[in-house]
Amino acid sequence: LIIFICLVGPIISGRSADEGILKEKNLPPSFMFWFGTDELGRDLFTRVCRGGRVSLFIALTGAVIDMTIGLIYGGISAYAGGKVDIVMMRIVEILSSIPYLIVAVLVSLVFGKGICSIIIAMTITGWCFTARLVRGQVLQIKNLDFVLAARALGTKPFKIITKHLLPNTVSIMIIALTFNIPSFIFGEAFLSYIGLGIQPPYTSWGRLASEAQKTMLFYPYQLFFPALFISLTSLSIQIIGDALRDAMDPHLRKYK
Repeated sequence: LIIFICLVGPIISGRSADEGILKEKNLPPSFMFWFGTDELGRDLFTRVCRGGRVSLFIALTGAVIDMTIGLIYGGISAYAGGKVDIVMMRIVEILSSIPYLIVAVLVSLVFGKGICSIIIAMTITGWCFTARLVRGQVLQIKNLDFVLAARALGTKPFKIITKHLLPNTVSIMIIALTFNIPSFIFGEAFLSYIGLGIQPPYTSWGRLASEAQKTMLFYPYQLFFPALFISLTSLSIQIIGDALRDAMDPHLRKYK
């Protein structure tokens, strides 16, 4: 429902997200303006829908990148084992220890502020958790009979990893994906809120919240609706993740 609203909302409202009428500024929610208007007279419903597209795009793109890198890195580390595994995991620990805000500031200084900078800043260290998750799963299955049989038949290690080991981590990856997406939504909102994220003329839920906090005491609805969509989206994806975990993990299934 949230994705549908973000896609068709501006069409339904028929109003521009970038152009407003000053005489209609800071109007409260009404039948004409469902979410009210901002300080420039722009329709907040249209801007929330437009900002949702950006926030969801960043979240989905970043989560897929994290999943891809973590899947490959964790799979290779677990299959290689020994010193290779130790070195690769120490690299993961070093990256995980770097403060997230420092990475975001450095990336914004090098690449500028915008969508690409946010994705880069959040994926530089974001894949480490996925890599650990995949490594643990691969360590459990790499000594099973079908993997040992593939080795005995002379199958190349890369083929064993891609054809036998990684496909058996798909269920965990789907679950991890549903938990990564909310973290990216909150991360984008945080960076945009402190001025390191989305820049005009583009907007996002975090950017809308940042703009609304200046007049929060006088026009609280301008902050309420972006925050509401951030919370509902994260809650929805968390619920989906819980359902997928119960459905795909036989140990957690509840039979009536």
